[in-house]
Amino acid sequence: MKKQNNNLKNGKKVIYCSRCCHSTIIPGITFDENGVCNFCKLHDKMLKEFPSGEKGELILNKMFRKMKKHERNKKYDCIIGISGGRDSTYLLYKAVKEWNLRPLAVHFDDHFDNPIAIENMNKACKKLNVELRIITSDWEEAKDLKLSFLKASVPELNAGTDVGIGATLYGVANKEGIKYVMIAHSFRTEGIKPLSWSFHDGIYLKNVQKQFGTVKLKKWTPNDPGFNLGIKELFYYTVIKRIKMFFPLYYVDYNRDEAESIIKKELDWKYPGAHYFDDLYHSLIAYVHRVKFNINLNMNSDAALVRTGQMSREKAIKRAQSIYHIEDPKVIDLCIERLGLKKEEFEAYMKLPAKTFRDYKTSWPYLKIARYPIWIMSRLHLLPKITYDKYFNCGK
Repeated sequence: MKKQNNNLKNGKKVIYCSRCCHSTIIPGITFDENGVCNFCKLHDKMLKEFPSGEKGELILNKMFRKMKKHERNKKYDCIIGISGGRDSTYLLYKAVKEWNLRPLAVHFDDHFDNPIAIENMNKACKKLNVELRIITSDWEEAKDLKLSFLKASVPELNAGTDVGIGATLYGVANKEGIKYVMIAHSFRTEGIKPLSWSFHDGIYLKNVQKQFGTVKLKKWTPNDPGFNLGIKELFYYTVIKRIKMFFPLYYVDYNRDEAESIIKKELDWKYPGAHYFDDLYHSLIAYVHRVKFNINLNMNSDAALVRTGQMSREKAIKRAQSIYHIEDPKVIDLCIERLGLKKEEFEAYMKLPAKTFRDYKTSWPYLKIARYPIWIMSRLHLLPKITYDKYFNCGK
């Protein structure tokens, strides 16, 4: 049994997993008799569900054959969500150069894009001869949603963007008649965010906006969903229209350093400055998470990197105990200013009592009732396969 590293956080003893860098700051974390956390156990379970190597290649090839056959008379095989960051750029590269797919690259612009990420997207799509379609959100809606979640005093500060990305990908797929959407997420490098740290839900968004917002969100239409992606909209896209979201990197031994080396050489990709920093708003999010909620989302991805041998546990724990450099005071001030806030107003929001999604009306009660159907839909790929674990196996 490895010795666990313990220290004090806000006067409380922090216990770290003996295998990764997850700790007792995560609500609902548990440890076995060897000090290994439940998130590591979930990682091992997912390794079996999503094999890499030859088995993973067989699964991917089967999916790609189905894509190509189904979309053979169309301009595109699939849609790939792209941000200009490492993961999505690498997925786009593999889709074109290795898998011989004809993707449409789709980006959701929430007005906080890092200029370096924008340049990365444009260069990659040009070099790969891929059409880039940028869907720009309504600024007043996007800004007001960010303000609403600050006022709601919950961790999901980027809920509008996260829901907007999903809605946009489904909307473009529906408009173009494309049945496959590929997302550049890998549990091998990202892990799975604890539920209470990252609950994204269309009903949640609407109710927070209704309670705290000043701008009325535009109504949903199938091709232009805006910030609408609740149960009804998901049912329409996944069950009626049969659009499938797929995570190809789940079946690949994805190594960040190797991927970065490839896209730098082949696509002239430039590092945006930090993980998640393709969106500048994450600078403010990291600050609020650390100071107000005692949350470190970077620890989540670091833990995944430790499990896959891409980072040492010692380094990950050291990073978990330090302030992440993404918290750039100049960028934070820029974000506050762009939201139309004075520093005093922002500090007042920081002093509000911390809450979670459970303090608001969400789809959570319905999700608990539909637990078994969600499991079935995840296994049939009508929902991303990770959906079930996200809601029911990720802490409190």
